[in-house]
Amino acid sequence: MAFAAVSFVACGNTNSQKEAGASDSTGTTAVVNAADTGKIVFEENAYDFGTIKEGAIVEHTYSFVNEGKAPIILSQVSASCGCTTPSFTQTPVLPGKKGEIKVSFDSNGQVGKQQKIVTVVSNATPGVTTVQLKGEVLAK
Repeated sequence: MAFAAVSFVACGNTNSQKEAGASDSTGTTAVVNAADTGKIVFEENAYDFGTIKEGAIVEHTYSFVNEGKAPIILSQVSASCGCTTPSFTQTPVLPGKKGEIKVSFDSNGQVGKQQKIVTVVSNATPGVTTVQLKGEVLAK
């Protein structure tokens, strides 16, 4: 019975793509317009490291700009493989300012064509985005 009520309320939301509502402790619904959020824009979404020998470590920094109207907070940055380690800006990135994600790829045991995906979760628009590291690793 509760599911049907929730579904009915969700179906009646005509602003589902641009606005989201959340109730506070007083029951008041706060409307957040997507235009009022941070907007993460990467200078590049993919980096091709070319051809390397197995055992080499590739490091690359992905820079982004907050083109939105609110600070961006990166809540989680994770890699598709344990051979790839990301580190990222821990402080809020203010509108108009830059942040970065540094990625280190250890090619030991990773012979052949490589495509490593780094997933970025934030409070920005879009909420989840990815960058990729690709290239080829030649055997020792």
